[in-house]
Parts: sequence; structure tokens; C-alpha cells
Amino acid sequence: MDVTGHTSPGDRSGPGSEPRKAASIRDVARAAGVSYQTVSRVINGHPSVREETRRRVEEAIQALGFRRNPTAFALASGVTRSVTVLTSNTTLYGYAATLQGLEEAARAAGYSLGVKVLTPEDDLDRTISSAAADGGGLMVIGFDQLGATALSRVPADVPCAAVVEAPPQGTTPPRPAVWADDREAARAATAYLLELGHRTVHYVAIPTSVGTRRSEGPRAQGWRGALEAAGITPPAPHGGKGWDAQVGYDEGRGLADDPGVTAILCGNDDLALGVLRALHHAGRSVPGDVSVIGFDDAPHSGFLTPSLTTVRMDFQGLGRDAFELLRGQLENDHRPPAPTFAGTDLVVRESSGAAAV
Repeated sequence: MDVTGHTSPGDRSGPGSEPRKAASIRDVARAAGVSYQTVSRVINGHPSVREETRRRVEEAIQALGFRRNPTAFALASGVTRSVTVLTSNTTLYGYAATLQGLEEAARAAGYSLGVKVLTPEDDLDRTISSAAADGGGLMVIGFDQLGATALSRVPADVPCAAVVEAPPQGTTPPRPAVWADDREAARAATAYLLELGHRTVHYVAIPTSVGTRRSEGPRAQGWRGALEAAGITPPAPHGGKGWDAQVGYDEGRGLADDPGVTAILCGNDDLALGVLRALHHAGRSVPGDVSVIGFDDAPHSGFLTPSLTTVRMDFQGLGRDAFELLRGQLENDHRPPAPTFAGTDLVVRESSGAAAV
């Protein structure tokens, strides 16, 4: 292959001369005798390129010292390498870890990532239109009602993918999405507490993305299903008002005053933190008097006293998988789709134990 006359970006034509212009994607295309679209497909690992053509392009890339510039690549290939994330929160562990996974995957693929924080006061249609105006894709974190509503409002012609709560059984989200099977995880955590001899399990709920406070999210459904399968009438759930430790503490005070409460499943680890504090203030030991299980396996959960039994969720993995769903749309790729849901693990620590006899 003839690459005469091309030099790498750091080469100089003589002492004191300026560096030559960096090789472009079109330089690679000319050297390899192919179109720049073919070079783009080789760079992105597209399966439709013949092996001989791929070899010529890769040799040209190496010989020219080509380094892909994301902005130049977007102009040359027609692919806008940017993604905007729509989310209502960036501080809660599940949201932040999902964002981390999205950012890692975007950076590895040469995409820029922007974040738009949604508020209840936003004109969602205008916000979505503005976020999509640059021609890139949209990623929606739909763990709550605001995020789920935004996802339902994204126009069909805008590339979009999402990370969502497990959808109601028998339904699918309106756009390509990934989720964790937290319905099954909550069922398993509740069943574990029943196996420890607890007569029932109380639940402190997180808000749900599916509607009003009367609507149950997948974690509440899993809790309820496990009790009903054991022939136990579920007690009234608590919470649903927020995600943080203060809500857990407020709900935990009432539970702590009831001597019949011996096991509590919390919708996330922050709620569990508040419940633990309320039980401590009421003089009830954990797990001697009451067993407590959280959800998400936030980084602090293993360092509480007692350390928190919890359901481990791979939020970063969900973010990475969701980005691949979106990337396939942006690059018209034909790679196999990412899994629609991820598994979970019950991490048993000190806060759960056998029911007192």
C-alpha cells in the first residue's frame, strides 16, 4: 500500500520547521483507497467490512499515525458524538452510580456526555427539544415519575435509551431500556426474613415511577408477593414520601414503637439508615429485636453499626448497557442488543438475624 508523502503528526520536514498537519479520516481513506464512510465503519468495528479492506484501513491508520478527533469525526462521518442525560437527581446513590456507568462507556467510545437535571417546574417538551437540538442522542434515567414522564415524551425520531424501574409485568418501556430485576430481589429478601422465623415483614417504600403513592413499584410488589405466597396478609406499607434517611427515620419511629415489628425491608439503603437510627433511639436492638434489610448496596452500607444486609444493584453496569443501546442507534450498528435486565444479589451482613423466640 502506498502511503508516500504522509507523516505522523509529530514529524517535521526539517530542523526548526512546524509539525505537519495531523492526518484526517479522509487522508486515511485516500491512502487505503476506500471511502471515509468505510474508514468510519472500521474504526467502530462494524461487521459489514471485508477483512482485506479492514486490513488496508488499519495499515493506513498505523502508517499515518491517525488519531480520531471526536469533533472532526462527527463532521466527517455524520455521527454526532454527544449524549445528553435527562435525570431528576444526581446525588442519590442509584442515580449517581448509573451516571458513572454512562460516563465511563461514553468516554471509552469517544462521546461527550452532558447532564440536564429535570425539575417539576420544567416544560418537559421544551427541555427535551433543547436537549435534542444538537443532533445527539438522549439518555433518560427513569427511576422516578418525573424521569418516566420525560421518557414517554421523547419524540420517536430522536435516538433515545433509558435506565428504568422494572416495568409492570407483561409490559415494556416506550423506548429501548435496561433495568434490574428488583421485583424478584425484593421477593427474595422478604422470603429470606421469613426463613429466619419472622412472622411478617414490614416495608418502608421508595417513591415509584408508575404513578401516585397508591401505586406500588416493583420492590413493593416483590415484598407483597413473597408474603402472600407464604399465606401472610401484608401489613400496610410505610414511606413512599421520599428517598432519604430523614424519611426512613420518621417512618421508623412508628415502627419502633410497635413491639410486633421484628423485620423491616427498606426500599433503599438511605431509608434503612434512618430506620436503624429510629430503632436505636427507641432502645430496640438490631438484629436482636428487629432485623433490617436495605436495597442498592450503597458504599456506606457495609460500614454502619451494625453493617447493613442489603440487595446489591449493579447501577454502573446498567449505565454501560444503556449507553450501548443508544450507541447502536446513533451509529446504525447491528451489534446484539444489551440485556434488558440485570441480576441482583442479597448481601447478608449484621443487621439481619433469626427472630427472637
